[in-house]
Amino acid sequence: MRTQQSNLHENPLAGDLDHILAYTKGLWEDIRGKRLFITGGTGFFGCWLLESFVRANDALDLNASVLVLTRNCDAFKKNAPHLADHPAVRFHIGDVRNFSFPEGEFSHIIHAAATSAVATFNNEDPMAKFDTVVEGTRHTLDFAVRCNAKKFLLTSSGVVYGKQPSGMTHILEEYCGAPDPADPDSTWGEGKRAAELLCTLYSRKYGIEAKIARCFSFVGPFLQLDIHYAVGNFIRDGLNGGPIRVNGDGTPYRSYLYASDLAIWLWTILFEGESCRPYNVGSERDMTIGELANAVAQSFQKPIEVTIAKSVDPNNPPDRYVPSTTRAQINLGLKQTVNLREAVERTIAHVQTNRTLYR
Repeated sequence: MRTQQSNLHENPLAGDLDHILAYTKGLWEDIRGKRLFITGGTGFFGCWLLESFVRANDALDLNASVLVLTRNCDAFKKNAPHLADHPAVRFHIGDVRNFSFPEGEFSHIIHAAATSAVATFNNEDPMAKFDTVVEGTRHTLDFAVRCNAKKFLLTSSGVVYGKQPSGMTHILEEYCGAPDPADPDSTWGEGKRAAELLCTLYSRKYGIEAKIARCFSFVGPFLQLDIHYAVGNFIRDGLNGGPIRVNGDGTPYRSYLYASDLAIWLWTILFEGESCRPYNVGSERDMTIGELANAVAQSFQKPIEVTIAKSVDPNNPPDRYVPSTTRAQINLGLKQTVNLREAVERTIAHVQTNRTLYR
């Protein structure tokens, strides 16, 4: 135990992990002595889930373990050896659509796998993306049945609602909008809708508690900085000395939840969420992309210029992608605990200290 605690203090995320544990401490008895299975465990979400799992497992002597599905764990082992080498963490090599089922029982499954963000950025074939989401979810649910899992968490997405109406400031879970099936860009949203339906069907047929987290936008360590995440691009530009470039007109509205809050919300939904009742996961504190760029610029010690490529068209209402999280707040007691300025500053500090993770 002394060695594990010593390693914790060497972890640059120690403060965030203590924060997560403080808000989830009463929940972890659910997995004492149990085995978990996680898909997508080496991505942005997965890294935070593994970090917080290991922290809780060590601090509370849970004697739990996690098996992580991955297609290739070599890069992860290089970037996060403290996780890869932890005795409670093991890896299972395979594709989420057809991986061989591990032996034994797993009480909890977190299904966070999808096509990689890099593949999406590089214009991955929409059919391949749809198949990965839908077939991967069904295959993982089949495994949940085989291994007698009691609780299953699907990390879905706010894109299941389709385009947010311009007059709607925050999307409620009751909103019945949907992506346009005639638009190839709807592949992700339609795939996640099908995945949610599969969770409901399996829950009713096999009695699995299927928890659904509709995730919006996030910021924090491990977020990739060089693809299609605006906040990541702005942080990258600022680290390079600027200018921070807004490629559009800066008017779309977004909101960002810090990664430690994301972990708190996901674990809480897994352990205590109502089955087949989706919860929006994100921040309600909206701002325009232009405002976001300036907020990031102000997080650096030296002045950083912000440039906006396009002028505003007054005839086009601003695009919005902002959740209402009333259900999570009222039913699960969840809240945003880290404001955007602090979230960006912590992310910048992590990148500066661990630059090799972002190459």
